[in-house]
Amino acid sequence: MSDDILAARTRPDVRLWRKADIDPWRGVSDALIMRRLILCLLVICTACSVAEQPKWAKTVAAYEVPLPTDTDKARFIQLLREVGKARGFHVDAATRDELLIQSEVSPMTFNASVWRGDDEESMASAMDFRDRIGRVWIAFPLGQDSVRSARFREELVPKIKELWPATASLPIMPSGAIPLTKDLVRTPAGYSVKPSAAARYKDADR
Repeated sequence: MSDDILAARTRPDVRLWRKADIDPWRGVSDALIMRRLILCLLVICTACSVAEQPKWAKTVAAYEVPLPTDTDKARFIQLLREVGKARGFHVDAATRDELLIQSEVSPMTFNASVWRGDDEESMASAMDFRDRIGRVWIAFPLGQDSVRSARFREELVPKIKELWPATASLPIMPSGAIPLTKDLVRTPAGYSVKPSAAARYKDADR
């Protein structure tokens, strides 16, 4: 990731934070404020609906990985790089300073993505959030080449589970959305949607 990026991406085609957005005389510029507002709206709307996106970008699998310590987070990034590099991918991970800036919008301690080519395609994205700090969700899209994406996922996930046995699968709605944290319940087989919230997601997918 180039030096002018001040935080990791939250979507494959959007860079939200740039040095150019900060005026040394005025502090935070109007452009940065607008990006923050857009990010907030994206966060709010995530569980309500899914923005129009190409079919290949639709999430097909996701997991929660417990990464409570800096050591866990560093090892996780190392694993992403090891598995990704073997397939010609690279990893962009937010630095501590970048996470502090991102946390001005919403607290987070981890944000990383695995990319193919020159950031042409996101192979996986992982981040925690204010209501699950230290519990990183990693999501895998269908991919432009579904076989290539599946092979990467099938190699990476078992290694994640080996290092972090408490890793749990997350439910994916037909639209590709992952339900809100508060609407999930942990089961022996992974997370599932709480019965009290199930109707909400069924309605959203119609």
